[in-house]
Amino acid sequence: MFETLLPPLNEHNLPYPDTIHPIVVHFVIAMVLFAFLCDVIGYFTKDARLYEVSWWNMFFATIAIFIAVIFGQVEAGLSEPYSAAIPALNLHTLLGWSLSGIVTALTGWRYVIRTRDPKQLPIPYLGAGLVLTGLVLFQTYLGDLLVWVYGLHTVPVVEATRGGIL
Repeated sequence: MFETLLPPLNEHNLPYPDTIHPIVVHFVIAMVLFAFLCDVIGYFTKDARLYEVSWWNMFFATIAIFIAVIFGQVEAGLSEPYSAAIPALNLHTLLGWSLSGIVTALTGWRYVIRTRDPKQLPIPYLGAGLVLTGLVLFQTYLGDLLVWVYGLHTVPVVEATRGGIL
């Protein structure tokens, strides 16, 4: 019944031309990593303008990560993963939702820091930024694994799945 309401799936097993999740998530990755870089450079150079750049990167990363997670959920559901890919996909999904909360919490913390004294940044916040950077890099590794090793949403893997080979 519902199948008639949805557009047909293409050769990538998607109702739209190509995956959207990686496009949005690359903005999040860049903004979070650049925010941390600006914080570190700003801390050592005492240039508070870099803290402002970092703040706005985290603010927009917070919005974008939820868009990335939503599209990630949709595209993961349409990927029809085979058994070898499922553990990586599950961990990637869990970490993605966790990162949305972590990025939001750090952005909230950063907002409080910014309203109290925009020219100072405490060391514990930099430590949290370092942990966030590590988590983002690990999440990037998992995403790369899903595409470049397991081939989710690639034409050959979709064809193999549809043909019953996987």
